[in-house]
Amino acid sequence: MTPHRSDTKLAAKDSAHEGGEYALTWEDFRTIQATLHEDAGIALDDSKVPLVYSRLAKRLRALGLENFRDYCGLILSQGGGDERQRMLAALTTNVTRFFREPHHFDHLRTRLLPKLIADAERGAPVRIWSAGCSTGQEPYSIALTILSLQPKAANLDLRILASDIDPNVLAVARAGQYPDDLVDEIPRDMRSRWMGRADARSARAGWQMGEDVRELVRFRELNLNGTWPMKRPFQIIFCRNVVIYFNEATQAKIWARFADSLTPAGSLFIGHSERVSGPATSRFGTDGLTTYRLGGA
Repeated sequence: MTPHRSDTKLAAKDSAHEGGEYALTWEDFRTIQATLHEDAGIALDDSKVPLVYSRLAKRLRALGLENFRDYCGLILSQGGGDERQRMLAALTTNVTRFFREPHHFDHLRTRLLPKLIADAERGAPVRIWSAGCSTGQEPYSIALTILSLQPKAANLDLRILASDIDPNVLAVARAGQYPDDLVDEIPRDMRSRWMGRADARSARAGWQMGEDVRELVRFRELNLNGTWPMKRPFQIIFCRNVVIYFNEATQAKIWARFADSLTPAGSLFIGHSERVSGPATSRFGTDGLTTYRLGGA
């Protein structure tokens, strides 16, 4: 079937993207920019026009729409909430892997967890937050690190909150099932003890996180720019390669909220290309490579 190409004159006059099946005007792109920022705080600059076109053209095809103007009308409509969520999922990048940035997990294992596990063994609550957990590799890496030090950690008051704005990646994370090529970074001894082979009939046949690993993690849908319902502070927060998608003002706000959500001397792990900024800078001290501690070094 030949794709529709409506609004040809408008596209030629105000086109944000030349060629292709659908007309994408700068007005359309500004609407998508504003919607993404309103919903998720993500700052989408003009260089992302090709990305927006390539990823959302698939949505137009699936919906049978003729142009991006109609798509913008849909996401702004009263019943457009579901499609706004699909748009968010299409435009956000979920790049993750097990034990990404290994120095963070070395720091966690050698410097932070021994004391926190001892606290938990005495009955104290210990909470760790993986903010922007994507498909689950980060929180499961944290859980495996904990279990390597305390195999009975699931019996303690020690839990990992794993949150993400995208329900699609959370569904993968909750399943805890990964194909062979994605688990290469997990040490063999951890795999053999805390994981098992997945059902060969599954769509993601490979490896399955064991019950003890999954018991440590709670997955929740959460918008970092929305309300945070958690009442208990965290000893550790991981938020890596997430805040880079926000503008400077939003970044500063998020860092400050993380500081407010940590226990005294709590630790914040961030991505290799990120730096704490804004008023929160004075509240943190560096404690290793891209690791910060509340209250100073």
